[in-house]
Amino acid sequence: MNAIICSGYIFILYLLHLQQVAVADDGSYVPTENIVLSCGSSTSEFVQYDGRKWNGDIVSPNVPSDADTKSQAVRAPNTLQSIPEVPYMTARIFHSAFTYTFNVTPGPKFIRLHFYPASYINLNISNAFLSVSAANFTLLHNFSASLNADYFNLAYFIKEFIVHVSGSVLQLTFSPSYNSSHAFAFVNGIEVVSMPLNLYTMGGDDAPLPLVGHNKVVNIYNDTAMENLHRLNVGGEQIPPKYDTGMFRSWDSDEVYILGANIGIQFSNMSMLVSYSDNAPPYSSPADVYRTSRSMAPFLGGIVNLNYNLTWFFPIDSGFLYLVRLHFCEIDEDITKMNQVVFTIFLNNQTADEQFDVIGWGGKPGAAVHKDYVVMVPHVDEGKQDLWLDLHPNKDSKPMYYNSFLNGVEIFKLSNFGDKSLAGINPSENLVKAPHVAHFNKSSKKLKFVLIGCGLLAVVLPILLCLLLFRLKVIKLRRVVSWCGLTVHAPDRIEKAKKSSLCTQFSMQEIKLATNDFHEDLLIGSGGFGNVYKGSFTGGTTYVAIKRANPMSEQGVSEFETEILLLSQLRHHNLVSLLGYCNEDGEMILVYELMANGSLHHHLHLRQRDESTLGWIQRLEICIGVARGLHYLHTGTKHRIIHRDIKTTNILLDHNWVPKISDFGLSKAGYPSLVTTNVKGSIGYLDPECYERHKLSEKSDVYSLGVVLLEVLTARPAVSVGEDDDEHVNLAEWTMSCVENGNVEQIVDPKLNEKIIKECFELYLGVAMKCLAERGAERPCIGEVLENLVLAMHLQKNEGRVQNGNERINDNVVLQGNSDLTPGVEFSEIMTPIGR
Repeated sequence: MNAIICSGYIFILYLLHLQQVAVADDGSYVPTENIVLSCGSSTSEFVQYDGRKWNGDIVSPNVPSDADTKSQAVRAPNTLQSIPEVPYMTARIFHSAFTYTFNVTPGPKFIRLHFYPASYINLNISNAFLSVSAANFTLLHNFSASLNADYFNLAYFIKEFIVHVSGSVLQLTFSPSYNSSHAFAFVNGIEVVSMPLNLYTMGGDDAPLPLVGHNKVVNIYNDTAMENLHRLNVGGEQIPPKYDTGMFRSWDSDEVYILGANIGIQFSNMSMLVSYSDNAPPYSSPADVYRTSRSMAPFLGGIVNLNYNLTWFFPIDSGFLYLVRLHFCEIDEDITKMNQVVFTIFLNNQTADEQFDVIGWGGKPGAAVHKDYVVMVPHVDEGKQDLWLDLHPNKDSKPMYYNSFLNGVEIFKLSNFGDKSLAGINPSENLVKAPHVAHFNKSSKKLKFVLIGCGLLAVVLPILLCLLLFRLKVIKLRRVVSWCGLTVHAPDRIEKAKKSSLCTQFSMQEIKLATNDFHEDLLIGSGGFGNVYKGSFTGGTTYVAIKRANPMSEQGVSEFETEILLLSQLRHHNLVSLLGYCNEDGEMILVYELMANGSLHHHLHLRQRDESTLGWIQRLEICIGVARGLHYLHTGTKHRIIHRDIKTTNILLDHNWVPKISDFGLSKAGYPSLVTTNVKGSIGYLDPECYERHKLSEKSDVYSLGVVLLEVLTARPAVSVGEDDDEHVNLAEWTMSCVENGNVEQIVDPKLNEKIIKECFELYLGVAMKCLAERGAERPCIGEVLENLVLAMHLQKNEGRVQNGNERINDNVVLQGNSDLTPGVEFSEIMTPIGR
């Protein structure tokens, strides 16, 4: 009998092991556990951004029966409309130890904790220091969500851990870190998701890893916990959890981590078939990670690349070992053989791989591979430092091309062997922001204050001289933020601007040389601020756009200062990059990366005969990119930014037709959700609520984006002259009239006839019209707009089919799923199908 019981037990364990490696038809992992709790909530809600139903923990069996006496379920103060409702608008508060219990299968689990530091029920968030333990590991100790949110400039964030559960129960315990009547702990959301065995080399003796810089190897066993600090889709867009390979990981863009946002070429091959292997199974990373990359410049065989590295830096906790996983896939169709591209990998200035050849490692082009390394990061008093990743072409192997590239990166902190802890030190209140927020040398506070003091002195003295010499008339010519004057020594000015994420101060002599003294042949545009010139600081090998303020312009020093303040701190794929400025000789000049394909306005309204028309897919991609940029401004930083002047002339297109939002002179940052302000913006794009009531919110940008969406669809300007020369036709009003009168077919640009499918058109127009609601509260947030534009793209590419297995989800289901974004008109009754 005992033998039968034992055999049955072994069989059950075998079945559990099979569950751990179950995969879907597309290669995605099928998790055994997929538990998501919205803490402090009593309802179950489906969340669009990750495609899962989150259950309120008030009615969850994972919460002890005496939860009401040991904790409080509270609602967050809704100060930012951009904060997702689930799971961040509710929380559970703990004044003593509190344990969640989860019934799980043995094996490794993702544990994700969601935090939104806010003042709950009049509690001071600065008193929230919490400790968290799970499966005998200390995940957090004396952790301040508020200090970490300030340091990383985030409104809300996720802490992700990996622990190995040996039994059938996982206990997750929260407690305040110190005894006081004011102390408390809190959490907004909890995820427990299973993962494949040995996904991150937790194979012990079977998977030893090199310790970079030491002649040793490291074995990672099941008694090691991990914390994911960075997971990046290098060279590509952010990949949200629901588009991961079944484990609901989030893959961020690498743009805020690359040293010099303009260094490196973003390259993609989205149609490529990725080849997987045992080293990198299909669930190890989404295919889009392997289809996008960032590489060095390919020109002249890459000879110039021997002079510098492709470099990223990542803020981490000191005093730990780190697992660094680098993802590679050769997607350049011209690279098919070994020794065509070979490069050296450095981690923290130590050689991790002397000669790495992706083709040699993967065996063929298009093969997905990853390499793992362990890095020892010594302890420093401040607790925070940077982990550097450098790639440099290997000259000794005599490759065909001097180049290097990367597709993805993941960085994990490893728990200490003795106390089994992952807990790091909180950033201090006077510690400089994380590198991708403000790139000062954090290890030299004294130097920081000296530089800032010098910068302030450099600003104040000219102002005082101006007051003495010219009284009050020229004050507005001399206001520039102090820290923008910091520079980095480099061979030439343009490289300095690229390698410093702060803007660089150019001299007027350099500006005049770059523009041939503002020669009219180099004039490429003009706007409210002034003229824009094409220039070069490198003798014609690298071009920039130089915007020179018009002294007669209504825009002046305020816009100049705002542009520098904001763009010097922001780095995103869909925002134009500011390289520097000049404010000599009474001039206000801004230097940007050059957008080779001009403005969206030009291609919609001023296209020349020899220029091709933007196709519908291309227009959709541009709209999605603009929405991504706005989503970053509204939600990607702690203090959200309202652009205030979204229009087609401020949407620029680079050489790859990637849209970038420009002109931040009117922007507002760090304001509450609704603020009283002066009316500023452009006619035709201006939010009527802002115009009539002087009320500004992020929904004002959504309104302007709605007008842009109509321009893209109709190829009509936001305001046009009617049949009577004194009559001006507003595009939003004209479109609404067409919809109400059943003349929907008149809306579409004739050049797009027979090219837009019905389902895509309905959804797209519905999104645009909802953005144009008169009241901001009735407009969707930018995240909803972005998600529905992406869905419209999928509908267009799949001929109206949204795949669910092999079945088509019918039109009604698609539209019902977005019913709050469709106008109150039955399109099918008033419109003949377009292109069907």
